Amino acid sequence: MTSDGTQAFVAFDRVQKSYDGEVLVVKDLNLYIGRGEFLTMLGPSGSGKTTCLMMLAGFETATHGEITLDGKPINNIPPHKRGIGMVFQNYALFPHMTVGENLSFPLEVRGMAKSEREGKIKRALDMVQMGDFINRRPAQLSGGQQQRIALARALVFEPELVLMDEPLGALDKQLRETLQFEITNLAHELGITTVYVTHDQTEALTMSDRVAVFDDGRIQQLAAPDTLYEEPQNSFVAQFIGENNTLQGTVSKISGDMCEVTLADGSIIDAVPVNVSAVGEKTQVSIRPERVEMNRERLADDVHTLKAEVLEFVYMGDIYRTRLRVAGKDDFIIKTRNAPDQRRLRPGESIEIGWRPQDCRALDA
Repeated sequence: MTSDGTQAFVAFDRVQKSYDGEVLVVKDLNLYIGRGEFLTMLGPSGSGKTTCLMMLAGFETATHGEITLDGKPINNIPPHKRGIGMVFQNYALFPHMTVGENLSFPLEVRGMAKSEREGKIKRALDMVQMGDFINRRPAQLSGGQQQRIALARALVFEPELVLMDEPLGALDKQLRETLQFEITNLAHELGITTVYVTHDQTEALTMSDRVAVFDDGRIQQLAAPDTLYEEPQNSFVAQFIGENNTLQGTVSKISGDMCEVTLADGSIIDAVPVNVSAVGEKTQVSIRPERVEMNRERLADDVHTLKAEVLEFVYMGDIYRTRLRVAGKDDFIIKTRNAPDQRRLRPGESIEIGWRPQDCRALDA
C-alpha cells in the first residue's frame, strides 16, 4: 500500500541483493510507488539505487524478498515480458538503424502490424519534437537529440512504467535543465509511472513527486522534495541534499518541541530536536545557508545570535555567497540575494548572525 492507502503500482517487499552471498548491496528494502508517480532514487555511487532499478527492470535478480508490478509478482518474469520502458545514460540506440527503425524495433518484437507501428512512431516522435528526424541515424544527431529519441523509444509501446538510469548525465547543463522539465511534463501528461535514478540533487528536487535518498543499501529518507530539503531526518540527508551548515554541540536542555544546544565554543543556540532525545547527547545541528540572517531586525528578540568573522565574500550574480568563521569552524556559508540594500562585506569584518529556531535541526552527531 502507498502512504495514502491506495494499492501500490510498484512494490518492493523486504528486498535484498548480494552479489557474493556475503555483502548486501540492498538491505531489506520496502518501497511502494503509486500509479502515475514520478519517484527518484537519489544517492552516491555504490548506495544501491541502480541495483534497485536493475532488479525492477529484470536485469538483476533479488537475493531475497518480492517485487510486484500492479499487484503481480515479477521476480521470475524476464525483462522483455515485463512491459517496462527503459532509458539509459548512453542512449543505447542501434547505430545501424534510422530513428524510425529504432522506434519500430520494440513494436516489431511485440508483433505489431506495420500500419499500427507507423502511427505510434509518429506520435512518439512528435511527443519529443523529433518528427523531422525519422530518417536520420543516431550518428547524425547531437547528444540531446539522441536522448530525446531514446525517450521516444521507451514510450513508443505505451508502457505504464518507465525506468530511467542517469539519462541526462552526459548532457551539458543548459540542455539537461531543458530536458528535466520536458521529461517531467511528459510523464505527468501521459500518466506514466516513472522511476528515475540520479546522483544529481538538483535533478531529483526539480523533477520528482517523491525522492528516496539511498546510502549504504538503505533508504535514509523518502519524502517530497521540499520536505527532504527543509526537514532532513538525519545528518547524511542534510549533507547530501543541497548546501548545508553544520555545527557540533551538546544538548543542554529539552523543552517540548525545542532543545537548547551548547556549541564547542560555549555559544548557545535553539534547535528542533530531530534524532536527539536526552540532555548530554552529542549532536550536529543543521542550518541551510539561505535561512541565516545578518539583519537583527528580522529576528525575534529572544533568538540566540552568534558572532562571526567574514572570511570570503563572493558575488555570484543573483546571490552573494559569504564564508564565515563561526564557533571555531571556517566553512559556515550564508547566501543572500543580490538586493539594493545588501551591503558588501569585507574579509576580517565581524558581524552578528542568527536564524529562526524552527529552521535549525539537531541531528545525529
